[in-house]
Amino acid sequence: MVDVRFAATAFAAAFTIIDPVGMIPLTLVSTASTPERRQRIVDQAVIVAAAIILVMGIIGRPLLTYLGITLPAFTIAGGILLFVIAFDMLFARRTGAKATDEERRQAEETENPAVFPLAVPMIAGPGTIATVILLGGLTHGDGMRIAIVVLAFAAALLATWLCMRSATYVHRIIGTTGIHVVTRLLGIILAALAVQFVLNGVVGSPLGRRGG
Repeated sequence: MVDVRFAATAFAAAFTIIDPVGMIPLTLVSTASTPERRQRIVDQAVIVAAAIILVMGIIGRPLLTYLGITLPAFTIAGGILLFVIAFDMLFARRTGAKATDEERRQAEETENPAVFPLAVPMIAGPGTIATVILLGGLTHGDGMRIAIVVLAFAAALLATWLCMRSATYVHRIIGTTGIHVVTRLLGIILAALAVQFVLNGVVGSPLGRRGG
């Protein structure tokens, strides 16, 4: 039976952290010097990002175990990181958690920005990696939950690919204001998810279990 609550959390987290609509202006800026190759660059960027997300989803939990980092500790740290990103989304500010100003300047000078900065860190950045590891930890090895996480990120990446491929057209229709409105709405959802992740981490920690 499908865990509807977990599915809602997974899809909300995947879509808000990747922010498909928010990738539209970034795509236009990063590929401004090569508009004729934009479609091919977008394809490469999404494929590379998908590979990174998949790899981190597989090795993330074992890596934490190897480093001696407990899931509650990572959940709290990840929640804080996501809240920082959500805060910037709410105020329509460029978040340094995805890419710094220096990285954006380099992007404008890069001949092929597919891998950097579009795939990393714009799509598969620290926030996305933290989210996939967090959700992976919440699956507890359950096959159905794992399938839900895979489907959630696949759907978010598909939406991102569609938005990036049609960036010029969509930007012309909804404009910069429309993009900011969508991004802020996603920021509210991400902020709530971030707080919930922190609360889950606190409850799951030894201190939280003793308090309960």
